[in-house]
Amino acid sequence: MTVSLSRRNLLAAGLAVPLVSRTPATRSGPSRLRLPGPTGPYPVGTVNLHLADRSRAYRGRVRELMASVWYPAHRTWSYPLAPWMDAAPFRLLLESAGFDPDAALAPRTAGHTGAPVHPSGVRMPVVVFSHAAHDHRSQNTIVVQELASHGYIVVTVDHTYDAFSQFPDGRVIVPGEGPVMLPPDFADDVGFVLDQLEVVARGHNPDIDHRPLPAGLGAALDLKRIGMFGHSKGGTATALLMDRDRRVRAGLILDGPMESNPPPLADLDRPVMLMTAAFTRAEAPPVAAFWSHLHGWRLNIRVEGALHPSYTDYQVLITELAPIVGLSTEDVQGWIGTLDPGRAVQIQRAYPLAFFDLHLRGRRDGHLLDGPSRVFPEVKFLP
Repeated sequence: MTVSLSRRNLLAAGLAVPLVSRTPATRSGPSRLRLPGPTGPYPVGTVNLHLADRSRAYRGRVRELMASVWYPAHRTWSYPLAPWMDAAPFRLLLESAGFDPDAALAPRTAGHTGAPVHPSGVRMPVVVFSHAAHDHRSQNTIVVQELASHGYIVVTVDHTYDAFSQFPDGRVIVPGEGPVMLPPDFADDVGFVLDQLEVVARGHNPDIDHRPLPAGLGAALDLKRIGMFGHSKGGTATALLMDRDRRVRAGLILDGPMESNPPPLADLDRPVMLMTAAFTRAEAPPVAAFWSHLHGWRLNIRVEGALHPSYTDYQVLITELAPIVGLSTEDVQGWIGTLDPGRAVQIQRAYPLAFFDLHLRGRRDGHLLDGPSRVFPEVKFLP
C-alpha cells in the first residue's frame, strides 16, 4: 500500500482525510506557497534531465523519464530559482487532492537553475530519490536541497505513469495514464538513472534534448559513494534496488510498506535506516520481515505525531494551503497528523543528513543516530 497527496490513496491507507470546499478564499490572486530553505554552507543549483531508457517500452513508447539533479553551486546570482513543480502538473496535483486547482501557486525552491557546480576540487557523494505512488520527484525537496547545501549531489526522478510529470515538449502525464507501475519498475528507473550518471561522469550528456549540463557536473560525481532514499513505494524500491545493485551503499526508507512481488527479502549487509509512521514493524508484517533480513548497520526510528506524509514536503505545504482553502485545525491534522510542521522540517534536515554523512562520508557529527536526543524528544528509537 502506498500513499501520496492523492486523497484516494490517503483513504486507502485508512487515514482521516476531510473533503474540503474547492472554492478558494477571496483574494486578488492565487497565493504562492512557501518552502523552507536549506541550512548548509553552499548555495544550491539544479538542472532537469530528459532521459530515455530504450531498453524498456510501454504501449509502444520508449520509457521516458524526467529527473532533476541538485548540487552545491556557486556564482548563483544570475540564475533563476527553480519552481517546486511546473504549473500544469501542480494544478492537477491540487485537483487530485480535492482542492481548487487554482487555489495556490507552487513554491519556489532554493535551487538556481543551471548554475555552475561549486569548484571544490573533490568529487561529491551522490544520493538518488524515489517518490511515493501517485506523486512526483519534488515531494521531498526539503531533504533534497538540504543534502545539496551540505555537499551532496542529489538526483530525483519522476516515475512516469505514476507521477505528475511534465516533459520539455509540454506533455503532461499523470498517474494512471499508462501501465501500472510497481516497486520493481521504480527500482528499474533508478538503476537506469545511475547508468546515466556514469555517462555524465565520462563527460557526455544523456539529455535527449541536448540541453547543456551545469559546468563541472561530471567531474563532481563520486559514483563510488552512492546512497538512495525513497518515500512509501519509493522506499520499497530503495530496498529492491539495494538487493540487485551494489552501487547503492546505503538506503534510507521513509515509511515504506515493503509490499512487492517479489518482496524485498534478500539479506542485506549495507546500512539501512527506517523512518516509520503508518507502516511500522508492529503493524506491517512485510516491514518486520524486511527488517529481519538486515544484517549490517540498521536503525528504525518513529516520530511521535507523524502520519504517512509527515516525512515529506506536504507537512509544510498542507499547513500553508490550509488558510487559503479553509481547512480547520482538525482538517490539517487529518492530513498530516499532530507533528508540528516546523519540527518536521528540523527532523527532515537532521536525520537524513546524519545518516548519509555517517555511511557515505564516514563522518559522525554528534550522536544523533546513537539514541534518543534531547534536541528531538519526539524521535523514538525502536528496538
